[in-house]
Amino acid sequence: MAGSESHYTLPLPKFDKPVKVLIVVAPYYKEIADNLIAGAKGVLEEAGATHEIVEVPGALEVPTAIAIAHRQSNYDGFVALGCVIRGETTHYETVCNDSSRAIQLLGLDGACIGNGILTVENRKQAEVRADTADQNKGGGAAAAALHLIALTRRFGRPKGGIGFKPASQEMLIAGDAKGPAKA
Repeated sequence: MAGSESHYTLPLPKFDKPVKVLIVVAPYYKEIADNLIAGAKGVLEEAGATHEIVEVPGALEVPTAIAIAHRQSNYDGFVALGCVIRGETTHYETVCNDSSRAIQLLGLDGACIGNGILTVENRKQAEVRADTADQNKGGGAAAAALHLIALTRRFGRPKGGIGFKPASQEMLIAGDAKGPAKA
């Protein structure tokens, strides 16, 4: 049983510049979502990160909200939170697979996302995983986002400067009135 195993947890990264994280949560199961949020906020605050929270109707909307924010805002990373409990239809598989795949694709495209969308068989499993004193999957998702932010900062290159390089001052001076000197 997974509950009796021990797991190694990486220490939280340290940051020399502020970190801003967006928590995107689907509060369909409100009490579970609230515990996930509490865990995520606790870890983000421990790391000194600031955060904002937005709510969306369901787990399928979480990646879309993250994609919008990733394109149009200045967040360093994202925490995806929600809970999908197996029901009587195949909708469970659709929601689990599609939300997870969309989050993975966003991550491969450069978004730093910690995935804390629980996919469980029953409510009891969700409660244990969301509980901050137990498995704290919300906190784990926040820690994952922070680690990805740290890697992005470590390996990242300065943004901007895409396209042609501006002519150097020497080339402009050496050129005639029609433009820069030819090399």
